[in-house]
Amino acid sequence: METAALQMINLKYPVVLASNSPRRKELLEKLEIPFTVQTVDVIETIPNHVSPLETALYLANLKSTAHAHLAINKIVITSDTIVLSNNKILGKPTSDLKAFEILESLAGKTHKVITAICLRVNNDLHSFDVSTEVSFGPISPKEIQHYIQSGRATDKAGAYGIQDWIGMIAVEKINGSYYNVMGLPVYELYLNLKKYYSL
Repeated sequence: METAALQMINLKYPVVLASNSPRRKELLEKLEIPFTVQTVDVIETIPNHVSPLETALYLANLKSTAHAHLAINKIVITSDTIVLSNNKILGKPTSDLKAFEILESLAGKTHKVITAICLRVNNDLHSFDVSTEVSFGPISPKEIQHYIQSGRATDKAGAYGIQDWIGMIAVEKINGSYYNVMGLPVYELYLNLKKYYSL
């Protein structure tokens, strides 16, 4: 599989995924691109001049700078995903109560999921972001509580995973990339890897 993938896309350099996200790892594996995972701790401080719409791209670039030492003749992928509702960023909930509040606020409304990606090789950097609109139908308190009890709400921005049970019963429609909502817009990533780093 590794040989076939390298022949398919003919990348000039090996790939490093600078993320501990199991979902990003899973999606990159499904692209059949060989990679290793290497990360360093990054303090994600957002300056006041960065708008909510610009936040994902800012953080992906911040992570790329922090991982620049890994990008010597390697393609380092950094990424950040935010959930935006009423121009407010919904991060990972810090408690079950916060998760409940977030999911209750998303019920019956449309929000945006923005994922930004930075590709770095040596001093060469390419950044892009992808936005998807997600519309939730009504969700009952009982349904929200059921999902929270699964333990899957507190490790995700916006308190939900579209691939989880809650996505199946609450997401009415999406406008844009499904995989972007999962945390990695693989179509756009694949196109950019081919455009900039294929032989």
